[in-house]
Order: sequence, then structure tokens, then C-alpha cells
Amino acid sequence: MRRLAARVAGRVHEAARRCLGPGQGQLDRASFEELFPWRTGWASAVLTEGLLVPAGPGYRFAHEELSDWLQAAHLDVPTALDTLVHHGPATPGPPVPRHRIGPVLEALRRLPPAETRGVLTRLVGALNTFTEQPADPDGPVHPDRPWWAARLLRGTLLAAPDAARHLPVLHALAEHVARAGPEEFGGRFWNRLRLPESDRLDLLRRLLPSDHHYLEAAARRLARAPRLVLPLVCAWFTDERRLRGRPGATVATAAQALLHTHRALAVDELTEALVGAGHPRADELLAVLAEDEPSAMSRAVDRWAHDERPGRRVAAAAYGLATAPHVRSTADRELLRHAAQALLARPGDAPLHGSALAVLLRDPQVRARYLPDALDCFRDPGSGTRLPASALVAALPVLPDPDAVFAALRARADGEVLRALAALTTPGLARRAGDLVRDHLAGHPEDAPHAAAFVDRRLEQGPAAGPVLRALVLDLLRTAPSPVRSELARVLAAPGGEPSRTLRGELADVLLREEADPSVLGAFLEALAAAASVRPEERTRELLRRTGRRLLRAPGGPVVFEHRTVELARADPAFGALVARWLTDAEADAAALLGPGARRTVETLSRAAPDVT
Repeated sequence: MRRLAARVAGRVHEAARRCLGPGQGQLDRASFEELFPWRTGWASAVLTEGLLVPAGPGYRFAHEELSDWLQAAHLDVPTALDTLVHHGPATPGPPVPRHRIGPVLEALRRLPPAETRGVLTRLVGALNTFTEQPADPDGPVHPDRPWWAARLLRGTLLAAPDAARHLPVLHALAEHVARAGPEEFGGRFWNRLRLPESDRLDLLRRLLPSDHHYLEAAARRLARAPRLVLPLVCAWFTDERRLRGRPGATVATAAQALLHTHRALAVDELTEALVGAGHPRADELLAVLAEDEPSAMSRAVDRWAHDERPGRRVAAAAYGLATAPHVRSTADRELLRHAAQALLARPGDAPLHGSALAVLLRDPQVRARYLPDALDCFRDPGSGTRLPASALVAALPVLPDPDAVFAALRARADGEVLRALAALTTPGLARRAGDLVRDHLAGHPEDAPHAAAFVDRRLEQGPAAGPVLRALVLDLLRTAPSPVRSELARVLAAPGGEPSRTLRGELADVLLREEADPSVLGAFLEALAAAASVRPEERTRELLRRTGRRLLRAPGGPVVFEHRTVELARADPAFGALVARWLTDAEADAAALLGPGARRTVETLSRAAPDVT
């Protein structure tokens, strides 16, 4: 029996070897009858047992996997790859049918690991060659050659029980895909590879700039194992490469978007992954989660406040403060309260006490108890911490007696305090805030930019701010020193948002009627030019004309208007084009304000500038 089995095996292997010849991978009739003679019963036996079956003019193996396995044992891999991929067939003839890929793949799987890596590396090199040099000196590359290279790579890598040993090949393949496009190597291919998730996510990161659809492959991995994948996606924050076809998007911002979109999968684990990343992109996303997911962030802050790692407690202080304004439920408020109290209980965490007290000031249950400590911390931050001014300001509307808070704000007034005061919108508090700003500017005109920011924010609060704000700004425009008026002029010349336009325009009209200082009007002109591209052109022309006429009446004003207009036209093509159109459309008005030299300069600049319309 053993001798018979050996004879059968020998003839079957020979049949498989002969199937490797040209054609459709079949055994022709002559070869079949030579190996399995009818007269001896061999032919009937192999057909009856279903080893071989008739196929067209010859015979084929009935089971494709068995056929591939048998043929692979006899395949000369280097010769086959030269024929199929690297050089093409040695003699003219029909190409090898694509359905005969099975034996080649099986033969590649049998190679020793080192030899397999060499073969796969050459296949990636062939794909690069086909992409970069689509035509050989002897004629165009046959389309079958790139097909064989891609399919053999794909099939071999997908079949590898441990694709991590082929990482150099996969990195090279990722570089090829980034240049040539996905084709056979889309997201599904990379997700099917048997790889550790860290290696897979790193490959998807490398691929993402070439095609944003690889983000979908990362999303599928995230949905499958969020706890494992979250920290791996956070590692993308260091990658600032731009995404093709996505203006402004980078790998890092795509990672942020991915994590935010799928945050519901494991939001608590997400907060831990982000705080562990220690990257500004992670901090940005945590700040967004403070608003979008206050319950999850409250839980995170409570965990971090009780953590023995100092960095986690720093995060608790920062994100407790960011989360507190968005908390609505009693349970979340209680978590933040316990977290803040835990920070206060640690003398060694004194630099965090200001933020902890700020959180407690937003808690109606304990606000009154901690207000004296908060005021002391604000007045005398000797421990290296200072309670944020915004925290005191946020508490003002709900305090029965705001005098002590206003006294503390007045005593330590600075730019931070002035900007924070803009959050007060109720008439009584807003009036006191305005008085504080006015009084502070009287002694500290160098803080005018912060006062201007206060005015700008109040303007954007709409008509409700008008009664109090109008009186403050008019008083400053008429009595404040010129550096303060210049900063206000820049605010009033800005277009602003829709809620602010009526009052902003009204106050700008007052400035253009009453202001006589060329430096203040020059500041107005600068801000006017800076916003030329976002304001209706007719409005900009009107303000430009009125500014020029006002400067004509001021000592040295005409020179200021000419010089500044030309300088601004040279610096900002949009403004330069607008002035040039004004010179053409309203020649008489323009000639009254700009001399011939200035007009010629603006016209020359306009002709030389790119079209910005």
C-alpha cells in the first residue's frame, strides 16, 4: 500500500507540475493519459474519486486549494516573478491568466521569512517603478505587471500570521500609496492585516495625508477597541502634515475631530488618554469637552484631584475651572465641589488653590462660605497663585452684597480685571464696571488696550449694552488722553458683528465729528484699512472720506492722511485696490484729499498688485 501511495503521490505531483505550463492551468489530454492511463484504470480512479475533473479540452484539479498547494511545491518563484512582474515573459505569447495567482501566492507563503521580505520589498519597488516610469524603453508596461505586483503583495501580507515582521515592507508600501493612491491598498486592507494595534494605527497615520478616507479605517478600529486605540490616536497630535484636498486640516486636527466625533464610545477613557498625552492638541480637546461633556469632565476632575501624581492635580485645577460654567446637574456640581475641596486640603498644592476657590465660587451651596478665602487669595496671591478675576466677576450677579468684590477688583485692577468686567451685563453691575474701567484708566493709561477690549466685548452684547456703554465711551472720547482715544478709535473702526453695528457706527460718527488729534484719526484709519476686505466697500469709502476731511482740518492732518493712506495701500492689496477704485469713481472727492503724488503712487501700486476682487 505504501508503494501504491507513493506512486499516486508522484503522479499527482507531476500532474501539478505540468499544470504550471502556459495556458489556463489545466492538464492537457495527452499528459493526463500519460500519467493516468485508461487501460490500467488510473484515469477512472482519479475521475471517480474527484481528484481531477474534465475542463474544456483537458482536465483540472477539482479542489482549487489542493491544486495551489501542489503546484506551489514545484514553482520556481524567482523565475515566476521575473515573468509576471519584473521583466515580463521571455518569449512572446498570451499573458498568464490572472486567475492563476493561487499557486504563486502559495509559493510565496512557503518561502523562509528573510527571503519573503526580500521578495516583497522588490514588489514594492516594482510598483514604485511602474508609477514613476509608466513606460519601459522597449514599450509600454503591460497592465498585467502592476496588477500581479499589487495582488501578490496584498495576498501575501494578508495571509501572513504575523505581519509585524514585515513592517519595513509595510512602511515602504505606505510611502508608495501616499504617492500613487490607494488602489488595492485602501483602508480595509490595512485593517485586515494581523498587526498589533500600535503598528496599525501608525501605518494609518502615515497614510492619512494622502487620502482622508483612511480616517474611516481608524474610526473602525476605534469602534472595535476604544480603550486600546484612544491613546494611539492621541499620538497623532504631533503630526502636523497637511491632508490632501482638505484646506487647513492636518493629521493632528483630524485626530482631534475623530476623537470628538466618537467620544461617546468611551468618554471617560478619552479624558484619561487626553490628559496622559500631555500635548497642546489634547488640551484643546479637553477644553471643548468641558463644554460638550461637562458630566464626563466633572468625573475626570474628581479623579485627578484625588490622584497622587502632581500633573493630574494640575489638570484637575485647570479643567475644573473650565468645566464649572457648563455644569447643570447637582451630581456634577457635587463632583467639582469635592475635587476643589480635595485640592484645598493639600498645603503643598497652594498654586492650585486659586483655581479651586474659583470653582467653589460657582457653587451656590458653598459660595458664601468660601468667598472670604477667595477675596484674600485675590488680594494677596503670596503663595504663587491668584484667583482668576473672571471667577470673582462670575460670582457678582448672585451675591447679595457685591461691594467687597468690587473693592477687591478695584484694589488689584489690571488688564485681566478690565477684560473680565465685560461679562457683567445687568445695568447696575455694568455701570459699576464702567466706572471702575474709567477710574483705572485715569491712573493707568497704559492699560488702554485692555479697556478697548472691554468696550469691544460690550459692544458685541448688542443694544442692551447701549445705555451704560454709550455714556462711558463718549466720556472717554472727550476726556481721556490720546493713547486711550487711539485704542478706542481702533475698536470703533472695526466692522464688528451684527449686534454691535448700530452702536459702533453711532460712536464712530461722534469720533469723526469731534476728534482733532491726527494720531487718533490715524489709528482709526489703520483699523479701517485692516478691515477693508470684510466691510461693504461703500461703507469703507464713506469712512475713508470722512476721516480724510477731518484730518484736513487738523494741524498736520493732510500729511498724515496722505502718508498713511499710501503706506496702508502698499501694505494691504485689498485696501490699495479699494482706494484705486475710489480715485477712479470719485475723482473730485479723492483729489480734494490726496495730492497728485499720492494718487499716482496708489494707482501704480494697484496696477502692480494681484487681483484681489
